[in-house]
Amino acid sequence: MLGYPLAFIRLLVIILSMAICIFLYLLSMLIVQHTPNRAFRLRRLWLRFALWVLNIKVQKTGGPIRDPALYVCNHRSFTDPVILCRFVDAFVIAKAEVASYPLINKGAELTGVVWVKRENKGSRKKTRSRMIEILQEGFNVLVYPEGTVGQVKGTLLFRPGTFDEAAKYGYSVVPVACEYRSPKDLWDIPNLVLFYFKQFSKWKTECKLEFGDPLHSTSGEVLHQQAYLWINEKINEMQKNWSYAFPE
Repeated sequence: MLGYPLAFIRLLVIILSMAICIFLYLLSMLIVQHTPNRAFRLRRLWLRFALWVLNIKVQKTGGPIRDPALYVCNHRSFTDPVILCRFVDAFVIAKAEVASYPLINKGAELTGVVWVKRENKGSRKKTRSRMIEILQEGFNVLVYPEGTVGQVKGTLLFRPGTFDEAAKYGYSVVPVACEYRSPKDLWDIPNLVLFYFKQFSKWKTECKLEFGDPLHSTSGEVLHQQAYLWINEKINEMQKNWSYAFPE
C-alpha cells in the first residue's frame, strides 16, 4: 500500500527539483555563458540528488578515462543514463521520442543530449557525424548500441555504426556493464509513467555498474565484437547469486 504514494512523492520532488535547476541555470545564462562543462556540473549535482530521492544504490567498479572516448553500455531501463551520467560527463545519444517528454527534454538538451531517429538512416548518419564533432571538441559520447531496452539475460545485438566511426577517427571505446537486482527495474512497459510507478514503488533500487578498460582498434568490427563480448561477460558475472531479474 505504501508503494504508489511513495513513488508519487518521489515524482513530485524529482519534477520540482528539475524545474528549479533548469530555471536557475537559464537565469544564470543572462550573466554567465553556457558551456558544456557548466552544464555537466549542473547535471552531476542534480543526478546525485535524484539518485538519493529515488534511493538508487549503485555498486560501481572502475571509472571513466581522462581522454575523450565513446562509452557504450547495455540498456535495461530509462534510469540507465541517470545512473551512468552521475559518474561520467558525456553527451548522450538518445532516441528522438524522448524529446516529446515535457521538462525532461529541456533538461536533456541543456546538459548534452543528441537526438536520433533510430529508424531513419539519414538521422543515424547525421548523429554519427555529430558524435565525431563532439569527440573532436574534447567531450565524451555515451551510446546504447542495442538501440532499445532489452529484457533478455544478455544483450541484444549491437548496432555497428558508432564503432565504425570510432575506429575510423581513432577514438577509444570504453565498454560499461549495467545490471539491476530486481525484475521491476526492467523496462517492459511502453508507457514511461506506468513504468516509473512500477520501478519506484519499491523502497530501493540496486544496480551494479562496471567500467571496462578502453578498447583500441582501426577496425570497427573488432571494437564492436570486443565491447559486445566484454559487456555480456560482465553482466553474466553480475547476475550470479545476486540478480532476481535474471535468476540462475
